[in-house]
Amino acid sequence: MTKVFISSLLLITLNVSAQIDKNKISTTQKFDEVITYISKKYVDSVDTDKLTDAAIVALLEELDPHSTYIPKEEVEAANRQINGSFVGIGIRFQILRDTLMVVATIPGGPSEKLGILPGDKILMIDNENVAGIGLQNSQVREKLMGDKGTKVKVNIQRDETKQIDFVITRDNIPVNSVDAYYMVSNETGYIKLSSFSRTSVKEVDKALKSLKSEGMKNLIFDLQGNGGGLLYTAKYLADEFLSGDKLIVYSEGRSQPRSDLNAGNKGSWENGRLIILTDENSASASEILSGAIQDWDRGLIVGRRTFGKGLVQRPIDLTDGSQVRLTIARYYTPSGRFIQKSYEDKKAYQMDLINRYENGEYINRDSIQLPDSLKHKTLLSGRTVYGGGGIMPDIFVPLDTNEISDMYTSIIRGGHMNTFCIEYANNNRGALLESYPNFNAFKNNFTVDQSLIDKLLEYTKKENDKFEFEESDFERSKNLIELRIKASLANNLWSVSEFYELYNAKNEILQTAIEIIESDEYKVINLDN
Repeated sequence: MTKVFISSLLLITLNVSAQIDKNKISTTQKFDEVITYISKKYVDSVDTDKLTDAAIVALLEELDPHSTYIPKEEVEAANRQINGSFVGIGIRFQILRDTLMVVATIPGGPSEKLGILPGDKILMIDNENVAGIGLQNSQVREKLMGDKGTKVKVNIQRDETKQIDFVITRDNIPVNSVDAYYMVSNETGYIKLSSFSRTSVKEVDKALKSLKSEGMKNLIFDLQGNGGGLLYTAKYLADEFLSGDKLIVYSEGRSQPRSDLNAGNKGSWENGRLIILTDENSASASEILSGAIQDWDRGLIVGRRTFGKGLVQRPIDLTDGSQVRLTIARYYTPSGRFIQKSYEDKKAYQMDLINRYENGEYINRDSIQLPDSLKHKTLLSGRTVYGGGGIMPDIFVPLDTNEISDMYTSIIRGGHMNTFCIEYANNNRGALLESYPNFNAFKNNFTVDQSLIDKLLEYTKKENDKFEFEESDFERSKNLIELRIKASLANNLWSVSEFYELYNAKNEILQTAIEIIESDEYKVINLDN
């Protein structure tokens, strides 16, 4: 088994045929010899499969930071976001006080169709008790996910006394990559994309149609925190914004000849003002899209310098169900920029974002030192842009930390804000929805008073006995705490889209973009159509 597995790995990853030269044969034989000697003669018994996995990981670590090995147990989870769906029962859940709670049902999913509600507590799964046993998130997914068409029985407690049995037929559940879209003003629409999956183009098209029907004349496309995804999804989304047959991205590698990806289809937003939002966590496909928009002078990039990932990975399925994602090429923006940051020093690569923060780059654009050798020109107006280490924004927006205190960070990172708002929404759902029957009523009329803040602080202290109230920290973060509570409650009463519609009031990059796209500053950079 080991010999077949290792030989298959080398055959696939090195793309060799039956004509294997002697050096490659000796390499596989050498590895097999070591595994055989360990298996037969090592002082203790060993798990050769585990050793093989460790050897593959070590092998790939000698290449680049983005060539990775995924064990077979983790492949499905790794592919879930890229594929844009998974098979399950269609709930968002949270384990609170050792109890599995339904936070929300996925619209159109099997749980919603059966009448399962937010706030329901799942006590048993297939007649097995899951309450008060130290249940882990991974165990929940294992029990509730499965093959399409199979059934799972759950016992649910509702209203503390009522228990109901449901038999749920598992089905395809969408994983949305568009987290939010709405009008930020009478003329400006906003779309937030969290990843580049197989369903992203359809999701964005739906959002664009909806926003245009509401009178959108300007578009802000948010890629903050978007770590990327599928190369072809980036290509098709860029085609929504670029006219003609403009080059979007090209790639080439040692065994991969140059491959050009061009626009060609009639896009949904080829005219009209456009701003792309980026930050230090915008990577890969996010950089392909923002680089193409910038190089063709189609729109402005507003925010902070992106991550800097200019390598293309190909997923390769191995014989035992595991997967290698192997870097096969470098990609370049239309003007020829290669934006991959250096990875010669692997430790420095891993620490890059921390180093950027400590060097002041998030606060001051002048802290970013880029040599003239990295200069390029945009293809229409000849504006100066840079390669190396990510996409530099046209308009830099510093990180705003004025309202972030140690106390606020403790509440958020400890998960206390999230769990408090889930419990509060669940315990008061009926009263809240009676007072605020829709999101607009909640947005315009709900206020976070001091008593609600006090409940949050009491809850946090109960959950974390090291938590200390600091008056100066509280005054510094009060407005942010109020907004986060309101947005989190909206998330639990409706969806993540409503969360962003509220919380984006503190998104400095977005607020800057709104000012620019609706002013003459956009015209000054000669991007007005």
